[in-house]
Amino acid sequence: MTPTIDGASLLDEVEAFHRRFNVFPTEAAYVAVALWDAHAHLIDCFETTPRIAFLSPEPGSGKSRALEIVELLTPRPVATVSASANALYRLVDSAAGLPTVLFDEVDTIFGPKAGADEALRGFLNAGYRRTTGALRCVGEGSNQNAQLFNSYCAVAMAGLGSLPDTVLTRSVIIRMRKRAPNEKAEPYRQRIHEKQGHALRDRLAQWADSVRDQVAEAWPDMPEGVTDRPADVWEPLLAVADAAGGTWPVRARTACLELVNAVHDNDEASLGVRLLTDLRDRVFCGEERMPTAAILECLLAMEDAPWGDLDDKPINSRTLARLLSQYVTPANKPIKPRGIRTPSGFPKGYYAEDLTDAWTRYCPPPPGESATSATSATPQVSGGESVADTATAIRHTAEETATQSALID
Repeated sequence: MTPTIDGASLLDEVEAFHRRFNVFPTEAAYVAVALWDAHAHLIDCFETTPRIAFLSPEPGSGKSRALEIVELLTPRPVATVSASANALYRLVDSAAGLPTVLFDEVDTIFGPKAGADEALRGFLNAGYRRTTGALRCVGEGSNQNAQLFNSYCAVAMAGLGSLPDTVLTRSVIIRMRKRAPNEKAEPYRQRIHEKQGHALRDRLAQWADSVRDQVAEAWPDMPEGVTDRPADVWEPLLAVADAAGGTWPVRARTACLELVNAVHDNDEASLGVRLLTDLRDRVFCGEERMPTAAILECLLAMEDAPWGDLDDKPINSRTLARLLSQYVTPANKPIKPRGIRTPSGFPKGYYAEDLTDAWTRYCPPPPGESATSATSATPQVSGGESVADTATAIRHTAEETATQSALID
């Protein structure tokens, strides 16, 4: 009779194995990676499989090493730095079983100089959910038949910078960083440590078989506030933690909240949401209307914002109109520039009343409104003036310029 494996103790060992070779930025990262390793052995039990992405702004941050350790602990790993979408579809659909795909240097695929690889992005997005796949023509010459290829499999990635939004939102993000002088990691030697990792992998597989029915029927409770896509991402990992027991259910939910909140805090997931938030908190600042010229001048004055360099050029009136037209007014019509009455005429601009619905639905809560918090939280620009003061001055200057131009004409 095969002895019963203690899931909590086994995950402890998996975490300890990672700690020998990987220096992750937070405790939550160790928890998430250990759970992800285990979930890869139970992937057939879930509706979704979260991607895990080790990202950093600079080389030498331990991303590739993290993938190497994941490779030792997961079933049927396939490591690559370059692969076509068609090859991956056939790999996943083979009779050998679902692979664990490990993409290193993923920034060369999705980075700004690589161009958009829509087919590969489609593979990563479709393979996140078990019920989706890709329809491809197969055959020779004119003898072609449509065939549906499965793409559902576990995927781990490592790269510089960030990922496309559609991939990012399907991933557990681990923000790697260079080791500090006091942070030490054991040197990794494949011929020595591979056997140790594989022994852990085999025990994970054995434990996974013993809890497969339990995990397949699980509906883990989500931490408060984790809904929609983040809940889809974390549900398999929480199910694994609940099956393991011990301290893992609590640690998993703590890690879930920390990493989900970190994504919201650190990523510009939507340029449109960033624009709406900047308009509300740093441009309009309580004003009822703003000419387009004044809005653009205020946006371009923000040194910490992306508006001065969108695709190698500053934001202009057309880009502003295109980004805002994705959202609707309270009357459910696309947000568009309208005429603003001034002494000189009707320059184009935007009204706060048109933006209020989008501000409510998409933006994070506004800064505190009490006298003390408002004073301390108001962004400052050079000379000690607040952004709100600067925005108002810009608006008035723009209107005065329009008036003077009309008088000269």
